[in-house]
Amino acid sequence: MKHRLFLFDLDDTLLDFKASEQSSFDATMRELGMGEAPDGLFTQYQAINMELWRSFENGSVSKDYLKVERFRRTFDANDLDLDPEAASHLYLEALSDTVVLIDGAQQLCETLAGIGEVGIITNGVESIQHRRITVSGLRSCVSFIATSEACGHAKPDGRFFDYTVKLARSFAPKDTIMIGDRLDADIIGANRFGIESCWFNPGQLSNDTHALPTCEVACLQDVIPALRKQAQDQP
Repeated sequence: MKHRLFLFDLDDTLLDFKASEQSSFDATMRELGMGEAPDGLFTQYQAINMELWRSFENGSVSKDYLKVERFRRTFDANDLDLDPEAASHLYLEALSDTVVLIDGAQQLCETLAGIGEVGIITNGVESIQHRRITVSGLRSCVSFIATSEACGHAKPDGRFFDYTVKLARSFAPKDTIMIGDRLDADIIGANRFGIESCWFNPGQLSNDTHALPTCEVACLQDVIPALRKQAQDQP
């Protein structure tokens, strides 16, 4: 294997964010006195949250605004008399301790840490992502954690990648690969930064974008074989 620096996205690549998100949202609603959340409320929250994350990634809203506004819009759309700031605080607290590993994540990180250096590059909240990585048991495998909150820029912005690789022990573009599930953030970001990429695509979605992953896998157990094959196929 030629790579020595492995940059991982966190949510929905190493950690099952969808499972954590649902559990944390439900816990937040219970803490706010709602009991069981109404049907469709979480789905609506997800759509609003995704829209705001897109806005954050293109620089049009701040992280602090996003964290509260996603709840404000959800509550307003459903005429719910609930405090969005309290909801944001409760949700982030629950999310910190609600961690579900993607199958194969632990073994993959341990193996790659023995080959080179494993780093995390995530658009998530600094304190929350550090806590979740610790709770997950991955911390001993990870050399550094780069968050958009600490950097001030988000994937796919090249400034975030530049910030990230400065945290590594050493960096050479030809020895570095980005592994993530999002074409529009992880793979496009890697393309623009001039490093190789592995698209984690468990849903086997079609790629109808301009993103060009170096390789593609449907499960984390296939990452190392794919990287070895890719290295062998290169002249």
